[in-house]
Amino acid sequence: MIARLTPTKPLRFGEFVALMALMMASVAFSLDAMLPALPQIGQELSPDAPARGQLVITFFVLGLGLGTLICGPVSDAYGRKSVLLAGIALYLVGAVMAVMAQSIEMLLAARFVQGVGGAAPRVVATAMIRDLYEGRTMARVTSIIMTLFVLVPALAPSIGAGIMWLSHWRMIFLAFVVFGLVAGLWLTLRQPETLPPERRRPLRLSKIAAALVEILTNPRVMVYVLALTFAFAPLYVWLSNLPMIFDDVYGRAGSFPFWFALTAVVAGAASIVNAKLVIRFGMQRIASLAFLWQLSVSLVFFGLLNLGLSETWNFGLFVAFMCAGFMSIGLTFGNLNALAMQPLGHIAGIGASVVMAFSTVCAALISLPISLAYDGTPLPLIAGMVLCAGAALALMMVARHIMVQEA
Repeated sequence: MIARLTPTKPLRFGEFVALMALMMASVAFSLDAMLPALPQIGQELSPDAPARGQLVITFFVLGLGLGTLICGPVSDAYGRKSVLLAGIALYLVGAVMAVMAQSIEMLLAARFVQGVGGAAPRVVATAMIRDLYEGRTMARVTSIIMTLFVLVPALAPSIGAGIMWLSHWRMIFLAFVVFGLVAGLWLTLRQPETLPPERRRPLRLSKIAAALVEILTNPRVMVYVLALTFAFAPLYVWLSNLPMIFDDVYGRAGSFPFWFALTAVVAGAASIVNAKLVIRFGMQRIASLAFLWQLSVSLVFFGLLNLGLSETWNFGLFVAFMCAGFMSIGLTFGNLNALAMQPLGHIAGIGASVVMAFSTVCAALISLPISLAYDGTPLPLIAGMVLCAGAALALMMVARHIMVQEA
């Protein structure tokens, strides 16, 4: 029985990619499935301040940021698989706590716990990929994973809305339990450990500090981490503001899951294109062009929406803008992650932790004032996209200059 539960034979490429996509999708599912429920949660648990329902997203992200710092170094010391399973277990605990929460404070605490646990599939899966692949091949693998991953955010709001139609928003958290159990069983039964004992780093403060110094003083790594931060920030603004924009601005709350699914499919299609092109053209060039595209489109739509067009055309323009923005996600996230992780193969666990923790927390902080600037129109969101895309493009130019100097 023990032998059966401890696989040693490497997974085939396709199954490994599918498993890693499922692991990474746990975060997207935990965020996006909650979107249709945010107004009802606020009205039920915080009737005096229903806007506090949006904190369900924020507290999950905060827990995610804390967990991200912990999971990587621990997985470098004790192996990827055991840490991944422990994180999934904590994720399940948080989901069960949320089902039983009778106050908004208890629900937010549960979401924080769930976020801490959800960091393990996100971080350790990235470290496992880096254990096995590097460079453009890693970017290709990540792009393929992104293609599969995008199915979850495409379907998650509809799943959440469907659960609410059949039962109650609390049952969404039971769906998280099922999701976590499937991922944990698949990992246990099929995936071997990717970090052998001889490559592990003892969990010592001095070694962690040395790794942190190495990462934080590497100009190329940190430039890509900052670029990833500005790529992430608009995504958090989308998640926070989209339900309100569809309801308040366009009166289309009922069709929101459909339009969100459309944009997710666009991101998936972009990931497929990236997987085909990245080996030929490279991660740096594709990501830079994607940010240039994002900046240009955002400027165009910002100008068009200021021309006082009719409501019908406003909605059509906004959907087009959404698709353009999500297309950039498919062309940047995998490439930037691979570029940042490229020099960190010998410390992949803590490297993944620092890259993701920094980009997650800082992106959340950048997104906060943009989200709070919501004024009943999509203009603040688009203005935020202009700023973030411009900053990211400037950072990619700095990264290119660093690469030329190193060469």
